[in-house]
Amino acid sequence: MGLNPYVGCFSILFLLELFAAAAVDFNVVDHGAVGDGVKDNTQAFIDTWKLACASKGAPSYIVPKGSFRVGQVTYNGPCKSSMNFVIQGNLRAESDPDKFNKDWIVFERIKGMQLSGGGTFDGQGSVAWKKDPCKHEGKCNTLPTNVRFNFIEDGLITDITSRNSKQFHINLFACINITFSSISIKAPGDGPNTDGIHMGSSNGVNITDSVIATGDDCVSIGPGSQNVHVVGVTCGPGHGISVGSLGKYEDEEDVRGVTVTNCTITGASNGVRIKTWPKSPASEASNFIFDDIIMDNVRNPINIDQIYCPDGDSSCAKMDPSMVKISDVTFNNIRGTSQSRNAIRIVCSKGVPCEDVRIGEVNLKYTGSDGPAKSVVEFADLILSGSQVPPITN
Repeated sequence: MGLNPYVGCFSILFLLELFAAAAVDFNVVDHGAVGDGVKDNTQAFIDTWKLACASKGAPSYIVPKGSFRVGQVTYNGPCKSSMNFVIQGNLRAESDPDKFNKDWIVFERIKGMQLSGGGTFDGQGSVAWKKDPCKHEGKCNTLPTNVRFNFIEDGLITDITSRNSKQFHINLFACINITFSSISIKAPGDGPNTDGIHMGSSNGVNITDSVIATGDDCVSIGPGSQNVHVVGVTCGPGHGISVGSLGKYEDEEDVRGVTVTNCTITGASNGVRIKTWPKSPASEASNFIFDDIIMDNVRNPINIDQIYCPDGDSSCAKMDPSMVKISDVTFNNIRGTSQSRNAIRIVCSKGVPCEDVRIGEVNLKYTGSDGPAKSVVEFADLILSGSQVPPITN
């Protein structure tokens, strides 16, 4: 896939300059790793990292081709230099979720990093999905993420695959200026909580030219996310591209500046969505652009849901309204097919109604036989331009 102009608008030249210096290679095989799919290579990976992170000569951390069984590894900085990770092999996690007390592969506190190489992070998630502590015990967020990025500044991640994570595939926290391009994320449509890329408290996140097929959100944009661009992403199956859920906890940071454009969403339960919990603390979500998006047999193509209730509990509608203020939202040039009659669903909070929701060209056709597509609008200040199918009554 070709790189989108958004990629590296902040950092590609910076990174190229960093890695143009004389490189020093640190290959995990040279430090005891064996790519036979049998040996536990955890310690070899950690030992190699300690040497690479301490190097001042533009180091490259290399995992060559092969099948490398590896346990929990944290690539913890800060390092003496910028870091180039070349992952060519297939990294395989332990399948038993009880062997994890945190996320599987973690990159943390590294300034100036590049990750590439065509390799795969295989979470071996099928055993964990059957146990599913979130569903059976109400203990969510206890399973490991495949790859986590914490406090990364100026990162470029290209040409890698994440497969069958036990929970989220890629999770970002407190990152600044990080780009994902030509990423492949794969999990069955019924793999629980296997979000593709989730982010929170991060600024300047670009996701471009990637293919994401999971059992949950392809991209989920959590509290504190700012200046996010999702461009040229193919999504589905899964739950679509979502902002939220927002408003579940006290003192959540606002979400501002999200652009989703030139994407295709296929066979997903949602297309583009903003979701907030009822009875939520006050916060704000503003400045969204959803443009040039193809919906192919999507259940809820356009969806603002401020009575978000994932377990289908009817009592949610009776709770106090969400206090997350949504404003400055644009939907334009969105076309395709809807699995449900409610192709456009904008259900805002009666406590803090949505403001400045602009809807331009929309053409969504219902694939069922029980009538044409329709729109549902509640507690929203709409600004209409162009033509909308289904029609919208403001």
